[in-house]
Amino acid sequence: MAQPDGTRFAIGIATSGRREILRTLLPHLARQVRQPDEVVICAACEDDVDLAALDTIGLNIRVLVAERGLCRQRNHILRNVPTADILLFLDDDFLMGPSYVDETERIFASDPEVVMCTGTVDADGITGPGIDVSEALAIIDRGRHDPTGAPADPQVIYNAYGCNMAVRMAMVRAEGLAFDENLPLYGWLEDVDFSRQMARHGKIVVSRRLRGVHLGTKSGRTSGVRFGYSQIANPIYLVRKRTMSFRHASVQIARNLIANTVKLTKPEPWVDRKGRLKGNLRALADLVRGRLAPQKIVALE
Repeated sequence: MAQPDGTRFAIGIATSGRREILRTLLPHLARQVRQPDEVVICAACEDDVDLAALDTIGLNIRVLVAERGLCRQRNHILRNVPTADILLFLDDDFLMGPSYVDETERIFASDPEVVMCTGTVDADGITGPGIDVSEALAIIDRGRHDPTGAPADPQVIYNAYGCNMAVRMAMVRAEGLAFDENLPLYGWLEDVDFSRQMARHGKIVVSRRLRGVHLGTKSGRTSGVRFGYSQIANPIYLVRKRTMSFRHASVQIARNLIANTVKLTKPEPWVDRKGRLKGNLRALADLVRGRLAPQKIVALE
């Protein structure tokens, strides 16, 4: 239910091809100290959600369906939470600490200039083979007893991390903000683009009081070639759009090109380095020919 001050807090989850991990993590939302007023799931197809399992969770959960694509699905959520004051976007494989929602609400209430906030990721399985739920719960429990704090909390940052980012919906509605659907499928760097749109109207902050673990589940992700193309095409597109600085984009591109090249002979089992490098090179070739566009990944294998 909404809090005494009338604040309505919604959680939005876009999902595709991850029925099992979604079913496993959804019950943990009910363990929040401050439970969300609504959870809105936007799936790419009805089979992505175990509808029968939702009734046992004890939360107000709605399921929407939209064409596959992170930005499309998140925009569909934005259009379908007309009464939400705060909307927290979570990846379907992000596990929050029990005080996350409560602390997020406090941050927005304490500073009206905050338009977006993100949490501290205690462990991120996206950089490795992934993290199972039991390990994630143990990490979160250890984090609850960690006395370490940042010198200033929350701190202003350049962009929120897409796996866990909350927005002030009044600003989103007033400015007509949306995720850029020219970033298809996985929507690489969609969090940077949306963050920089929000940053024109207030502060983006990160807090150590918002703790969680990103499992980094490997199922349902885009192919290596497509992702590699996006690693080049998307930052260049955002520089041209002026929602990403040239410095940030060049660092992203260089880091990915180097990693995909250096690790080609001994790739991690969970990363398609050959496919990513192939995608990188195709994007660079399109850049030279003046044909580079993020949307071209849809036609790639």
